[in-house]
Amino acid sequence: MKIILRLLCSVQGLFLLGQQREPIHSDSISTYFGEIQNATQKGFKVWNKDLYGSILLVDPKTRQIYSNEQNADNSLKLQNKIYIGQLPDSMNIANTSVQWSGKNWAMIMLPLPKNHDERVNLLAHELFHKAQPSLGFPQSNKESNHLDQKDGRIYLRLELEALKKAINSGSENERKMHLTNAFIFRKYRNTLFPESATIENQLELNEGIAEYTGFIISGRNKEQAKKHFISSIDTFFSNPTYVRSFAYHTVPAYGYLLSLKNNLWNQEISANTNIADFFIKKFDINIPVSLKAAAERSSNHYNGIQIFKEEQARENKIKKQITEYQSKLIEQPHLEIRFEKMNVSFDPRNILPIADKGTVYPNIRVTDNWGILEVENGALMSPDWSRMSISIPTKIEEQKAEGDGWVLLLKDAFTIKKDEKTNNYRIIKK
Repeated sequence: MKIILRLLCSVQGLFLLGQQREPIHSDSISTYFGEIQNATQKGFKVWNKDLYGSILLVDPKTRQIYSNEQNADNSLKLQNKIYIGQLPDSMNIANTSVQWSGKNWAMIMLPLPKNHDERVNLLAHELFHKAQPSLGFPQSNKESNHLDQKDGRIYLRLELEALKKAINSGSENERKMHLTNAFIFRKYRNTLFPESATIENQLELNEGIAEYTGFIISGRNKEQAKKHFISSIDTFFSNPTYVRSFAYHTVPAYGYLLSLKNNLWNQEISANTNIADFFIKKFDINIPVSLKAAAERSSNHYNGIQIFKEEQARENKIKKQITEYQSKLIEQPHLEIRFEKMNVSFDPRNILPIADKGTVYPNIRVTDNWGILEVENGALMSPDWSRMSISIPTKIEEQKAEGDGWVLLLKDAFTIKKDEKTNNYRIIKK
C-alpha cells in the first residue's frame, strides 16, 4: 500500500486565516513567482542551494493551476508569462510537495497572503519540502499524540511562553534564563511521555526546518521577526490541537535566536540530529537534575495558573467529544474503507487522537483506487493508516454514496456492501 500525505494547509498559511488576502488575478501571479525567485537567490547560502523550482499555485474553488513551468505533457497553456491549466480531480489540493506530470512540484493553495514576508515565507517553506530529499531530510509527519493530552499541552504552552520572552529579551543573561526554562519545560514533558522526544524530533526535522527556512528566506529584520514569532505563537495557542503543528513554532524560534550567533547553524544538522539537544548544546544550557521541581517552580512566570485552568477545562470537553466519536465510528455500525493506493489531504489543526483506536480527522479528502471520499464531519483513521471508518451511508445511488457529513464517489468497478453479521458496510469490487 502506498500512502501519500497532503496537509490541507501548511501551518504558515493557517496563521493568516484572519488576515486580508489578495484576490486571485493571473496578472499578479508572475509577480509572486518573481518575488520568490529573487528571495531564494538571495538566500542561496542558507543551504548552498537555490530552492527555486517548479511551483503550482492552485485555486481550491476552481482547481485552476497557475505555474512557473510547463508540465511534461504540455497541457498547461502559456498566458502572460505563466502557465495555466486545470488540476485533475484525482489529485488532492494542499500546501505540499507533489509528483505530477513528470515533475516534482511545490503546490500552494491560493489566494496567497497579502503580506509580502508571509507570502515569501509560505512559498519558500513548500520549496524546501520539494528540495528536502536532496538535502538529506526525509519527510516525516507522525502525530505527537501526547500533545493532545492535558500535561503535554500544558508543558508545550509553557515552553512557547518562555520562548516568547526569550525573543523579547533585552540582554543575553535574560534570554538565556528564558531559554533554560523553555528547555526545562520540554525535557520535563518528555519524561512524562515515553518516546515523545523521538516523535517530536521527527516532525521538527521536517516541518520545523522547512518553516525555519521559509522564515530566513523571507528576510525579516529583527523587529519584524519579533512581531512575527509573538503573533504566530499566540495564534497557534488557539488551534484545537497541537499534534501536527507545534514544530512550526519551536524550531523557527530557537533557530532564529541561534542565527543571531551563527546564521548557518542549520548546515550542521542532519536527519540523525536530536535538534532539541543540538540547541541545548549550542546555547550552553544546563538542565537541572530535578526537572519536575524546576518546571513547577518556573511555571508561574509564564502564565502557568491560567494555562493549567484552561487545559483542565479543555480536557473535560475533549472527553465528551471522544465518547461521541467512539460511539459513532467504532461501537455503532459504520462504513469501513480499506486503502490500496491512498492519497489524503486534511486540516492538521483539528485532528483528535483516540488512544489506541486511531485519530479522528474532522475534515479530510481521500483518493484511492476505489474513488474519491470527502468528509466534513469526522473520520477515524486507524493507527497504521491501513483503513478509515466513517458513519453508515444514508443514501446510495449507483456510484455515489452519502452519509453524515461525507460524500463518496466510487469508480465503476466498485460498490458498497453491507455485512449482515456486523451491520457494518465496506467497499468491494463488483
